[in-house]
Amino acid sequence: MIAYLKGTVLAKDTEYIILSVGDTGYKVHVAEKTHAALSAGDELEVFCASRIRQEEELELFGLPSFRALQLFDLVRGVSGIGPKAALAIVSQGEPEDLERAIAQGEEAFFRGVHGLGKKKIQKVIFELTGKMDTRKEQDQVPDEEVDALTSLGFSRQKAKEALSGVSAQDTEERIRQALKIIRR
Repeated sequence: MIAYLKGTVLAKDTEYIILSVGDTGYKVHVAEKTHAALSAGDELEVFCASRIRQEEELELFGLPSFRALQLFDLVRGVSGIGPKAALAIVSQGEPEDLERAIAQGEEAFFRGVHGLGKKKIQKVIFELTGKMDTRKEQDQVPDEEVDALTSLGFSRQKAKEALSGVSAQDTEERIRQALKIIRR
């Protein structure tokens, strides 16, 4: 599956963009805010979730960070929530905002999402409350590793995202693997 794309926006339609990566154009659904801010020729980097629709069409959903992609997958796991609704939910704010809204049961956070009623909002909050805490514990990254990458000139967010995608246990190996992810 396609998990990451970095390229130039070739065109925009009302529901998606065409992202040129090398000599290939990818049709990518992005959040409304992102879509509105983009123009042809803009550079864009997205983490992707894919869905095969009716065994014929591959749909890509682009998210701004690896953490947002993880949250998208969690939200999409709630029955009755499709990928477009999950994209809209995750794009309501920063990943931390969504985590806080779920942890504190803030229904108001979700009210701007088209097609999401009170019962569905309550279902999302209920089903994700325990999962968010578990996922957050797994995503804890030692400060030592983040500091090592930031000392090399990478942003703290980029360092954390890269480190959350590595599987090694040894600190030095985790940093090596994270560097490979960042340099892609």
